[in-house]
Amino acid sequence: MASSIAPGCAPPSPDPLVHQRARHRRGLRFALVALASIALASALALSTRFSAEAQVQARSEWDGADCAVAIPGSWASSSLLPDPFTKLDGTRITTRDQWECRRSEIKELAERTIYGDKPQPDSVTGTVTSSRITVNVSDNGRSTGFSASVQLPSGSGPFPAVIVYGGFGADTQTILASGAAVINYDPGAVGAEGTPRNNKQGAFYTLYGATSSTGVLMAQAWGVSRIIDVIEQSGGSILNSSTGVTGCSRYGKGAFVAGAFDQRIDLTMPIESGSGGVGAMRSIAQESGSQPLSSAYGEQPWLGDAFSAYTGNPAGLPVDTHEIVGMIAPRGLFIMDNPHVEWLGARSGAVAALGGAEVYKALGAGSNLSYHSNVADGTHCATRSEWRTPLQQSINAFLKGSGTPPGVITMHPSKSANLSQWRNWTTPTLGSADPGSTTTPAETTSPAETTSPPPTGSGCTARVEVASSWNGGWQGNVHVTAGSAAISGWRLTWTWPGGQRITSSWNATVTSSGATVTADDVGWNGSIASGQTQNAWGFIASGTSTTPTVTCTVT
Repeated sequence: MASSIAPGCAPPSPDPLVHQRARHRRGLRFALVALASIALASALALSTRFSAEAQVQARSEWDGADCAVAIPGSWASSSLLPDPFTKLDGTRITTRDQWECRRSEIKELAERTIYGDKPQPDSVTGTVTSSRITVNVSDNGRSTGFSASVQLPSGSGPFPAVIVYGGFGADTQTILASGAAVINYDPGAVGAEGTPRNNKQGAFYTLYGATSSTGVLMAQAWGVSRIIDVIEQSGGSILNSSTGVTGCSRYGKGAFVAGAFDQRIDLTMPIESGSGGVGAMRSIAQESGSQPLSSAYGEQPWLGDAFSAYTGNPAGLPVDTHEIVGMIAPRGLFIMDNPHVEWLGARSGAVAALGGAEVYKALGAGSNLSYHSNVADGTHCATRSEWRTPLQQSINAFLKGSGTPPGVITMHPSKSANLSQWRNWTTPTLGSADPGSTTTPAETTSPAETTSPPPTGSGCTARVEVASSWNGGWQGNVHVTAGSAAISGWRLTWTWPGGQRITSSWNATVTSSGATVTADDVGWNGSIASGQTQNAWGFIASGTSTTPTVTCTVT
């Protein structure tokens, strides 16, 4: 790792094999996390109907454990982000229920090519007290153990808890003040850094061997899951089953993997995770100054041994991190990035966030993902005032079941991303799989569609919506509505009233002449059904936020 970054930082064909991962599935429980109506306008455009209903979240480590996943012996190479909605057999999913097994395909591919396998042990026992959690694990005749300290907030429990990797993560004082406990997890006790790949150390490797091909990030995520096992067995007198995870830098990588591979984690909060973390790997390879994939692979045995085949060829990966983001959906996810340290690849983090947000949208849970890199302080792993409020909102919404999540994507102008440059796929409207349902897919799950009244007659209308603002700048989302006939393309024009200027945009071709703005669709987002509204594109602008009158022309 580059020495300019502080210690503990991140970034300085065979025959097809059929995987039938019908692992022991722990008793399924479902928790209804009541979410109030989420009307917060954002680049994620939450479906109104979904937000008014209770969100059903899985309470098993992996709900798709019974899905039969057939991994092919080879796959096509592409410089674009893979389509998260197309199954390995080439068909696209059309319902929410189908996402479960599609997510399992992504999981198997990610384990095989990026992280290594995450096994289920035979036995997990332990204790929870007000100050410590002990974990004892047995598998295949071997045993190991580790522990984590606990810090409780004021008040009476049981409390939700946030597992903090290595003491570096989201601001622990804000977590405690929000009424959640802090579990201080030493990931090195489970998957140690500073060891060679052929002699890995820690509790995980005590069970599965020092030469295991599973990387340290997945080993540490396995440890998080074992902590959750013990919490669930404890009876809930001190800690309840609502759990979050966070970490910064190398620990941000770990928190990201932990949240993706355990569906019991209600809120995942990776910070400045860089290469090998949230950042899209195809984008990392092209983002100047970011830690190269080969460096992230070689610095520590973070990634699985199999990733060595892709460090110089990320286009050959069958998955990318936008799909790992999607694996977390519809659970809470708050990604925080640092745009001031090039090594951390914040633009690639934004690419992955935007790509993964499409999965959240398709599931009708758009506001459950937030991304924030628009911070002033460039100090690595600093506690930032810009993140305090969305952190509190996320804890309240996903761990305490009150209020609404922040639901915004706020990119720093110097590290904004344009998803249209990275995909050739569209986001489907995932309908209900219930054959007796009388609700149309558009009513239940289309996060790109809102209830804006359609224009009279044919043609289209559009409006600018302020998603968020800050001193000297703001983020706008642009919604386009088709009239009585479907449209296949649009052009928008407006005039700024007070010196505003677009500094970056995504999902539109934008030109400016003085105060006049012209924006055209980019192909995939030009088609809008009759009477429907689409959150078509977004931008970052300087100046005071405003909602100018927009003229829409069908092209």
